[in-house]
Amino acid sequence: MSRLSSLLVAGTVAITLGVTVPVRAQSIVFDPNNYVQNVLTAARALQQINNQITSLQNQAQMLINQAKNLANLPYSSLQQLQSSIQRTQQLLAQAQRIAYDVQQIDRAFSTNYAPASGSQSSQVLIVNAQSRWQNSIAALQDTLRVQAGVVGNLDTNRIQTSALVTSSQGASGALQATQAGNQILALQAQQLADLTATVAAQGRAQSLEAAQRASAQDQGREQLRRFLTPGQGYQSSNVQMFH
Repeated sequence: MSRLSSLLVAGTVAITLGVTVPVRAQSIVFDPNNYVQNVLTAARALQQINNQITSLQNQAQMLINQAKNLANLPYSSLQQLQSSIQRTQQLLAQAQRIAYDVQQIDRAFSTNYAPASGSQSSQVLIVNAQSRWQNSIAALQDTLRVQAGVVGNLDTNRIQTSALVTSSQGASGALQATQAGNQILALQAQQLADLTATVAAQGRAQSLEAAQRASAQDQGREQLRRFLTPGQGYQSSNVQMFH
């Protein structure tokens, strides 16, 4: 009986140990304070990551904007504007007879447009009057040519204006918008140059016409003086006819 009792006690202890040890190994202790701290720590870490991502996005956008601001305008009207100005300059350079040259103008007004004097022969007066008339006709022709050239530039200016306005409206950055604005200003300068050339050509023609009238009046007075000045009367002379 004592041996059996010992075996039962040993079995009971063994069963008890076998059941109790696994239960203690699988038990979990929940700490609310520790859980809250872990959650807060994870939230702060996540917020920091989000802030870093936002900062990187802002930096990337800033670099993109800087790249756009530094991008050149893909359209340029410089060649067309230079061609228009060169055509107008060529027309002005082709001015006939008295051109846009100070020394040439001074020589003409010291000879053909000089006041008529008694020492000049009638033939010289006629030659000067004809030269002044030819100068006026040539200046009027030059004016019409310059005006025709300026009118021819209008279509080019219209095309360039439309292209530059479109480029300005579609500019991706500050540099492109500035370049488009500068080209529009250059187009306006070219149009002002055409207007200046037209005014200069028209003023040249008007000045030569006025100078012709003034010289014609002066020459008319000289010719009238010669006509009214008493000269040598009729002198008889022997004439031999019919050999």
